[in-house]
Amino acid sequence: MSDSTRIPAGSTLEIRDLKVSVADKEILRGVNLTVRAGETHAIMGPNGSGKSTLAYAIAGHPKYTITGGQVLLDGADLLEMSVDERARAGLFLAMQYPVEVPGVSVSNFLRSAVTAARGEAPKLRQFSKDLKAGMDALSIDSAFAQRNVNEGFSGGEKKRHEILQLELLKPKIAVLDETDSGLDVDALRVVSEGINRFRAGGDTGVLLITHYTRILRYVKPDFVHVFAGGRIVEQGGPELAEKLEAEGYEAYTKATA
Repeated sequence: MSDSTRIPAGSTLEIRDLKVSVADKEILRGVNLTVRAGETHAIMGPNGSGKSTLAYAIAGHPKYTITGGQVLLDGADLLEMSVDERARAGLFLAMQYPVEVPGVSVSNFLRSAVTAARGEAPKLRQFSKDLKAGMDALSIDSAFAQRNVNEGFSGGEKKRHEILQLELLKPKIAVLDETDSGLDVDALRVVSEGINRFRAGGDTGVLLITHYTRILRYVKPDFVHVFAGGRIVEQGGPELAEKLEAEGYEAYTKATA
């Protein structure tokens, strides 16, 4: 293939020696990780190991203080950007506990999010078409679009809404924090199918944070990283998740105690 016809490489998220504290307590103690387009990385570990801290620190939550390291998206330092700028740069975070936004409908919220990410408002007719297609794919009732964001939503509805955002925003890198939390089997399957549709383009990367292996039966990771004591302590392929399913995290927590 000639240089003129070569397909350009996708985006890359680079986390370099990242250190993060909360209320002067060090949580992340030097995390190094690279996520390239076309790759799905699963981060697994016990509660309190720092998995969610990594997600929120990357996204720019003010509770988390960066004390060292870099987070680069296509060479640009995300840590020097505001939360909005990070989203426009192509970063997406699906939160473990999505917040309620009273008085704002799902439809208006999503159109505002797309506008903010693209820098211009989508044409209403096209947006409505994309929204309906996304809701249909996630088995979401059409009335859902007029409900207030996350207000009175079940756990499954909140997570489907997060994946709906993901599919409409089409970010470069998606960080999914315990997306499987609180889902029944049917909701887990639907949400996983949404993640897989997003991955199918091949020009995006996924960082999937989870405590359990069950979502990995539907969303197959390329790499698995074990988190303990605020850092990555072991890395491998999908077989590592199977090892964790069989043996648990005890060996890792003892080693970092």
